[in-house]
Amino acid sequence: MTKSLVVGVDAGATSTRVAVHALDGTRVGYARAGAGNPSAHGLVKAVAAVDEALSRALGPYDGARVVASLAGVAGQVAEMVPALAKVWADHGIAEGPRYMGDVPIAYAAGSAEPDGSLLLSGTGAVAARIVDYGLDVIADGLGWLLGDKGSGFWIGRAAARAVVEAFDRGPAEGLLVELVARDFLGDERPATPRAIADRIVRLAQAGHMRLAALSSLVSRAAEAGDPMAVQIVHEAAGHLVTTLRRVHVSGPVVLAGSVLTSEGPVRRAVTELLAGETVTTAGDAAGAAAWLAARALLPAADAKALHAAFTAAP
Repeated sequence: MTKSLVVGVDAGATSTRVAVHALDGTRVGYARAGAGNPSAHGLVKAVAAVDEALSRALGPYDGARVVASLAGVAGQVAEMVPALAKVWADHGIAEGPRYMGDVPIAYAAGSAEPDGSLLLSGTGAVAARIVDYGLDVIADGLGWLLGDKGSGFWIGRAAARAVVEAFDRGPAEGLLVELVARDFLGDERPATPRAIADRIVRLAQAGHMRLAALSSLVSRAAEAGDPMAVQIVHEAAGHLVTTLRRVHVSGPVVLAGSVLTSEGPVRRAVTELLAGETVTTAGDAAGAAAWLAARALLPAADAKALHAAFTAAP
């Protein structure tokens, strides 16, 4: 049983992870590489990242030992399927990977149950109903400009907006105000509150993605009891749970994404709002992809029992 191997891929907007497991759940290889989202970074770069991670994860093992594989890819494009099949063939793997989006993989990283829901908040935010390990219904995930309510970007933008509005009204105080102002301006301060607001606005417009990083400052200030930060945290949690309620019917709720898998005020506020639900936390998504690949080769009871071994943090 340990002679056969399965491969799982989690290819996202910031990194790619590949896990190689034996059918008894033993992890025999694991590697990370660069961004693997073909929509965001282009097909060539995404395929190269998967190839690099697969090479390192397989290590000394013969690709001919791989009996099943699954690639979960954010930003799917049809051309990725034949491109990955070629990569697999180059490594001596008989068949290319099964190919699916990253949302069902994120769910499987937190639950062995076939039906349930995913609530993800990282840089973006999305909720999904999962049926038989596949995507059934999705809500939000509409991007930083028009959606992703309760995401890290949304939280950071809410913080910047609140701080700018405070300075627009006059001298502003508070921990979150100081943290955000320092993040943008360092120790430099323009002469007037309005000038401070204008400077932060210009810097945010010049590099809008830096707003997502402000979410950690909101958590820090909320933990210290800053009223502005506490309000943002509760608004974010409310948005996330409202999105979840649009899709959730029954089964476990899996929390995924850095905002909800890290201990902090947003996670606590969300779990409080979900009192009465079975709430779990996503583990390793590449391992979850390998587990989904292995399921077809294992008795159902064995697959469920091995879920934790596949999805444990590397």
